[in-house]
Amino acid sequence: MKTYPCAKINLGLYVTERRTDGYHNLETVFYPIPLRDELEVDASDRDDLVVEGIPVAGNVEDNLVMRVVRKLRDDGYPVPPVHIRLRKNIPSGAGLGGGSSDAAYMMTLLNRMFHLGLTPEEMEACVSRLGADCAFFVKSEPVLARGIGDQFSPVRLDLRGWHLLLVKPDDFISTREAYQGVRPQQPQHPLAESILRPVEEWKAVVENDFERSVFPQHPTVADIKRRLYDGGAAYAAMSGSGSSVFGLFRECPAESLVASLAPHFTFAAPL
Repeated sequence: MKTYPCAKINLGLYVTERRTDGYHNLETVFYPIPLRDELEVDASDRDDLVVEGIPVAGNVEDNLVMRVVRKLRDDGYPVPPVHIRLRKNIPSGAGLGGGSSDAAYMMTLLNRMFHLGLTPEEMEACVSRLGADCAFFVKSEPVLARGIGDQFSPVRLDLRGWHLLLVKPDDFISTREAYQGVRPQQPQHPLAESILRPVEEWKAVVENDFERSVFPQHPTVADIKRRLYDGGAAYAAMSGSGSSVFGLFRECPAESLVASLAPHFTFAAPL
């Protein structure tokens, strides 16, 4: 059985307060995009995982899709040995949620494949233990996320008709680095209200707090955002803590712009 885990972008991201447990509360909108991995699972005589496409660092056994298999078994669900093929098209370390998406789609696939009887809400609760944003990908519908990115509220946002241009440079940005220089505070413009304004107005009211600390240290990332605006984007921003940057265009972005950014990983598609 096969499924296609999607990526997400962050529309606005505010670090609102530092928690007593050392984490930070956030406010952001998760929006699914049509950049997808490919995940295929078959019953087998033993567990194994084959990863293709974009290389993934780390031990195969630590991959989130394998952790989902073990988590379900630990919780008492009858998941037999499986052969897993994962083709990575979503780059890692990009702020796109690729690993979290793989985990959530793996859980929903196993639920269907082996008739585990889990509801969407049960799958969200289970997979959230593997990562704060994993639960979003169970339904992959736009949400306003708060807390550590694990408290969801529906948001009426439909970007169909817009065109996305996503660019991922080679820059690696650690979570620790992204938080340096960020001073937690409530946004000047409440995101729940700002995101309902026309996209053309977002530039003035929808921000990503991480850009303030990331851009000075990673001028390539900042330059990509500038080039997207120069190329006609109505709105451009870094996704998550980077390093990917996206632009939203009313019309299909010019081929010359896409070509000029091609030395980096690029993805262009209608939403």
